[in-house]
Amino acid sequence: MNESSPSALGTPRLQLSLIAAVQVLGLATWFSASAVVPSLQAEWRISLTAAVWLTVSTQLGFVVGAVASAALNLADRMPAHALLALSATGAAGFTLAFAWLADGLALAVPLRFATGVFLAGVYPVGMKLMASWAPRESRGRSLGVLIGALTLGSALPHIIGTIDWNWRLLMTAAASTTVIAALLSATLVRSGPYLTKAAFIPDPAYVVKMFRERRPRLINFGYLGHMWELYALWTWLPLFGAIAVRESNLGGRTTSIATFLAIGVAGVAGCLIGGWAADRLGRSRTATAALAVSGTCCLLSPLAFVAGPAVLFVFAMVWGASVIADSGVFSTMLSEVVDGPHAGTALTAQTASGFLLTTVSIQIVPVLASLVTWQFALVVLAAGPIAGVAALSRYKTAGAPGTA
Repeated sequence: MNESSPSALGTPRLQLSLIAAVQVLGLATWFSASAVVPSLQAEWRISLTAAVWLTVSTQLGFVVGAVASAALNLADRMPAHALLALSATGAAGFTLAFAWLADGLALAVPLRFATGVFLAGVYPVGMKLMASWAPRESRGRSLGVLIGALTLGSALPHIIGTIDWNWRLLMTAAASTTVIAALLSATLVRSGPYLTKAAFIPDPAYVVKMFRERRPRLINFGYLGHMWELYALWTWLPLFGAIAVRESNLGGRTTSIATFLAIGVAGVAGCLIGGWAADRLGRSRTATAALAVSGTCCLLSPLAFVAGPAVLFVFAMVWGASVIADSGVFSTMLSEVVDGPHAGTALTAQTASGFLLTTVSIQIVPVLASLVTWQFALVVLAAGPIAGVAALSRYKTAGAPGTA
């Protein structure tokens, strides 16, 4: 049986839907520990500075996993659906171990690191699978759907957190959804007809070669600016909002729902709009617009902080949509510039470099908050969009496809 045969494994639309569902369910483990930090702080008696390592260790694990995958060219060497299924199983297993074995940071941090390692086989591989079912003219929209699924999956722990369960049960629920993702990937998901079938040639040095080429380098610099802002915002927006409205008698459940709506629901909308615009209006033009809006939100965040709950919520929805709208666009741009037997490796290397940068921005925000208060702590994230816009302005003169 041909693994990419639509007649044997469903229509392209069905496959795209299955891949998106796998991403939503598979990435529920990503922010599962971050979502239960208040409970862990109380039970383990740890500070916020210490607790941030539950998020940073996951990001570092992702980087290590992505670098190893890129160096071994795993995303181009193994059947993509099998690699995704194995990776999701590993992420679920280490999340379950965290839920039932961890009793402090000494064990929790290594377990979250291991979870991140396996997540490196879920998200980038999902991008390659989605691209394999999408022709060039609709690839921006398809990858927008995938990033929307990632966004919803990453925000899922916040809505799970509204259930009045012990944190161990909440982590178990997140892990269980990832097990379902592994089963779906193993049994129903396959690569599509647009996946390059060129013979595999091991080339660990390709990651360095990619950054030496002008067009991929500028795309990746734009992506790095996007990533400087994205995960730091996702990590700290809940606390930023909670502190801003703490005099308004809003409970923790309300804050969790608002966070899910701003990151998850608005994020999905932003991804879909970004994907549609990338196909209709041009890749770099769409990414530049998204960076400009989210960067403006960074600069205006001190005003939103004191504007009251209603205004802050609307502001967060706009920010949540714009901060992720360009993520799929950057992946699309890279998949088109680096189209060949190393496309999976290129996408994996792109995400690895981006997630390494997130470990810096995530830790900078609370340090700044201690110096200038939370009202001004998120302004520093504007540096990313500014740098990203600068890279894309140079990309437009590089004669690349989709630069309109």
